[in-house]
Amino acid sequence: MDEVIHIVNDLKKRNFKPIYFLMGEEPYYIDRISEFIDKHVLTEEERGFNQMTLYGRDVSVDEIVSNAKRYPMMAEHQVVIVKEAQELSRTIEKLADYAENPQQSTILVLCYKYKKIDKRKKLYKTVAKNGVIFESKKLYENQVADWIRRVLSGSNYSIAPKAAQMLVEFLGTDLGKINNELEKLKLILPKGTTISPDHIEENIGISKEFNNFELRKAIGEKDRIKAFRIITYFAQNPKDNPLVVTISLLHSFFSQLLKYHGLSDKSSKSVAAALKINPYFTSDYSTAANNYPMKRVSHTIGLLRDADVKSKGVGAANLSQGDILKELLVKIME
Repeated sequence: MDEVIHIVNDLKKRNFKPIYFLMGEEPYYIDRISEFIDKHVLTEEERGFNQMTLYGRDVSVDEIVSNAKRYPMMAEHQVVIVKEAQELSRTIEKLADYAENPQQSTILVLCYKYKKIDKRKKLYKTVAKNGVIFESKKLYENQVADWIRRVLSGSNYSIAPKAAQMLVEFLGTDLGKINNELEKLKLILPKGTTISPDHIEENIGISKEFNNFELRKAIGEKDRIKAFRIITYFAQNPKDNPLVVTISLLHSFFSQLLKYHGLSDKSSKSVAAALKINPYFTSDYSTAANNYPMKRVSHTIGLLRDADVKSKGVGAANLSQGDILKELLVKIME
C-alpha cells in the first residue's frame, strides 16, 4: 500500500514515467493506479486527442508500440492504457525494445493482471530502469482485516474487530469486492462512524449471529446449542454458507490453536504476534485451548480433512452438506 501511495503522489506532482507496468495476483491496486492515471493526468479537453484505451485481446505488441510512438496533440503528454495486457503474455517480451528507449511524451500503462513477467528477462530490466514496475501481491487472509481498517481510517471511519472479521469471512481476500461493500457503507453512514456488526448485518446482509466467526467461537467454547443452531442455519442457506469455506476456516482455526499450544509466552501481545491476529481475538484461543488439549486439536484437524474430502463427494455420495457438517460437529465436540 505504501508503494501505491508513492506512485500516486508522484503522479499528483506530475512526476511522470514513460511506462507503468502494473502486474500481479491482486487486481485491486492495478485498477486503482490505472484509474488515477486515466482520470487525472490529462485535462478533459486533452483526453479527446491524447488518451486511448486498448485491450490485450484485441491488439498486438507492435500496435501498442505504434500508438505509444505517436506525439501528443496540443498537450505535453499522451496516455495509452492497455487493459488485460496479460492476454499478450506470449509476446509481451517484444515490448523490451520500446522500453529501452520509450517515447518521453507518452505515458504507457500496462495492466497485466493475475500474472508476472520474468524478472530475469530484458523487458523487466528495461522497464525497471526507465519506468515503473509495480507488483500487486495477494493479501493473506490474516492481513485483510488490517487493510480494511487502514482504508476506512483514510476516509475518517473505523470498524469494530468483529465487523471486519465478518467481512473477511464472507467476502474472502477479494479487495475489490470488499471495497465495493465499504463504499456502500460510506454512502449510508456519516463520517466518524465506527462500523459495527449491526451495520454489516443491516446494510450488507451478513448475519451477525449465523456466520463462520460465531460458529468458530461456539466450537471453541464448546457451546453445543449455539453451534448446532448456526449449522442448522447454514444447512438451510447453503448458497450463502458453502461447506468448503466453513471447513477451511475451521481448519485454519484449529491449525492456529495447535500453534498456540506450542507457545511458551501466552500473553495477549505475544499470541497476537505469533498467530498474526488482532489482540481482540486472543481470548478466543485461550478459551479453546482449555477445551481442546493439543492431542485433541491434532485429532480435530484430521476430522476436518476427512470432512473436506466428503464435501467434495468422496465417500459421502448420499450425504448433504448439512449432514456432513452435523456429523463433523458431533465428532469435534464429543
